[in-house]
Amino acid sequence: MQIVSTRIWPAQDYTRVTLESRSELKFELFSVKDPERLVLDLEGVELGPALAELNNKVAVGDPYIERLRVARNRPGVVRLVLDLKSEVKPQVFTLKPVGEYGHRLVLDLYPLVPVDPLAALIASGGKLPSSAEPAGPQAAPAPDKPRVARLATIVIDPGHGGEDPGARGRRGSQEKEITLTIARRLKALVDAEPDMRALLTRDADYFVPLQVRVDKARRVKADLFVSIHADAFIQPHARGSSVFALSERRATSEAARWLAKKENDADLIGGVNIDVKDKYLAQTLLDLSQTATIDYSLRLGNSVLGELGQVNTLHKGRVEQASFAVLKAPDVPSILVETAFISNPEEEKRLNDEAYQEKIARAILAGIKRYLARNPPRPSPVALN
Repeated sequence: MQIVSTRIWPAQDYTRVTLESRSELKFELFSVKDPERLVLDLEGVELGPALAELNNKVAVGDPYIERLRVARNRPGVVRLVLDLKSEVKPQVFTLKPVGEYGHRLVLDLYPLVPVDPLAALIASGGKLPSSAEPAGPQAAPAPDKPRVARLATIVIDPGHGGEDPGARGRRGSQEKEITLTIARRLKALVDAEPDMRALLTRDADYFVPLQVRVDKARRVKADLFVSIHADAFIQPHARGSSVFALSERRATSEAARWLAKKENDADLIGGVNIDVKDKYLAQTLLDLSQTATIDYSLRLGNSVLGELGQVNTLHKGRVEQASFAVLKAPDVPSILVETAFISNPEEEKRLNDEAYQEKIARAILAGIKRYLARNPPRPSPVALN
């Protein structure tokens, strides 16, 4: 059997190594100390080109892998040795064929101490809540400007990533790249505001499970969650921007239901370790606070939709609702923004235009500011240090 494709996705959160084949792989994984190494033995596999080139796919800045070696260990067994920069917590699992992928063997390398999104937020933004700033004449607010109780924390979620490319345009554009570019622009705009700070759920090209995106927002006690996407449809003439919120019951349209199912399938395509995902299942259930949160999500969605209408045609003139897994934080108003249809050749071209990307980001920011003006964040009882 031959490995048909290999990929490495480095990130601070974790590094993923993916081996793709036409049939399920048999393997054994073990670790070796002094120095730190991981050894992956593949049974019944030939040492073909895809495996041979894996040596060259380790990025210089990979947080966890120093280098990777591949060789035949004994008859019928190919051995991968990963020289590590530090000790890791590995997870290895297989995925059945889905979408464009065949069988996959996935090796995820996690740090011993998980990356803390709150620490990352403070480190990247360099901002502390207003309540933690020193008092004094210099810090006094202008007479006509009320003092901000605290910074509003906006979690920005670039849809898809890594193994999950999302939708593709006819010119070859990938949704995961468009969403990250727009999300980075939006983060820069939010961080430039004196009373806001932003956190990206991913800041590079790697896969983040849907529930982990929700969990990051909750762990930093986000005030708002905005997921960025670029939709696709079977008909190339579909066009326009849309905004979606969560629905407690049924979708507001068949199209919204179809889109929610497609977006929720991201975990299948991106590749989630089922053993880990099961621990999150209870958290995805709607609780008693969800109804109020959905009401605020709709308010946020309407504010953003109104601003997007100044930049692009609206696909629908109202905020639609469906059961999007990524919008299920019970205590964080959350919306999903479909910036445009990447499947529409004209809109695909605009999505790759820097000026248009900036306009979309500014429109979303304007909608966020309009929402916060009417629904300011509540004062925090304890200042973050």
